[in-house]
Amino acid sequence: MHSQINFGYPWPINYGHLILAGCLLAIFGLGWARRWSKAVLSLLGLAAVWALTAWMVVRFGVNMNGRATLPTAEFLRSGAGKVLDMGAGTGRSTLMVLEARQQATVVALDLFGESYEEHFGKPRGGESTVDQGRAALIRNLRAAGVERRATVQAGDMRDMPLESASFDAIVSAYAIDHLTGDGITQALGEACRVLKPGGEFLLMVIAKDHWLGYAFGPLIAHAHMAAADFWAQKLREAGFQIVEEGTQPATKYILARKTATVP
Repeated sequence: MHSQINFGYPWPINYGHLILAGCLLAIFGLGWARRWSKAVLSLLGLAAVWALTAWMVVRFGVNMNGRATLPTAEFLRSGAGKVLDMGAGTGRSTLMVLEARQQATVVALDLFGESYEEHFGKPRGGESTVDQGRAALIRNLRAAGVERRATVQAGDMRDMPLESASFDAIVSAYAIDHLTGDGITQALGEACRVLKPGGEFLLMVIAKDHWLGYAFGPLIAHAHMAAADFWAQKLREAGFQIVEEGTQPATKYILARKTATVP
C-alpha cells in the first residue's frame, strides 16, 4: 500500500547526481583505456565520487520523496486535535501529522498555483492544476490509509478561506519560505488568526546546512536561508511565542504557540 505513495518531486533532484556519477565513470573508463594523464583521471574520479556521495545525501539524508517524521515530540502531544497544513503540496507534511498523531484530523490547504507547478509539473490532458493537485494529494492519503481523517482545501495561505480560531494546531513545511516580503507577514498573520488561543504552530523551512552545501554547493538559491533568527523574529511579530527550535538535515524547525492575548 505504501509503495503507491509518490510525493512528486522531479527526477533531476532525486537522481541527477546518480546520472552524473554514471557519466563521469564512463568518461573515466574511456580515459583509462586511452591512457589519459593521471591528473585528468584523478579529477574525473574525484568528481564521480562526489556525485555518487551527493546522490546518497539527497536520497538518504534529505530524502524529499520519502516519508517525513515529526521533528519534535512536543507538537500536538495530546495526539488529537484539528490541524491545518498550510501549503500541503502533495501531502508529505499532512501524512507526517496523521501518521504521528492517530487521533488528529487535518485540513490540507494549498493554492495549487504557480509554485505548485514549479515543483510538481504542469497538469496534462486539460486538467486544471487545482484538480491535479487535489487528486495527487488524495491518492497519497488513500495509499497511506488516512484519507478519512483529512480534507483537501484549495486556498491561498496569505488569505485563507477559513474561520478564525478554528484550529488546534498548524503545520507548514517548506511552503511559507517560498514567499517573500509582505507575503510572509500575511501568511503568518493568517496562521495566528485561524489558530485557537494557545494553539501550536510547527514551522519547517529549508535550511542551508552542510547537507545541502555538499550536494548542491553554489546552486542553492532559496529565500531566507541565511539569517539564523529570521523566522523566530517573524513568528514573534505575528503573535507567537517560541517553544522549541531545532534542525534536521536541510531543515530548520520552530515550534511556536499563539499567545493568549492575540485575538
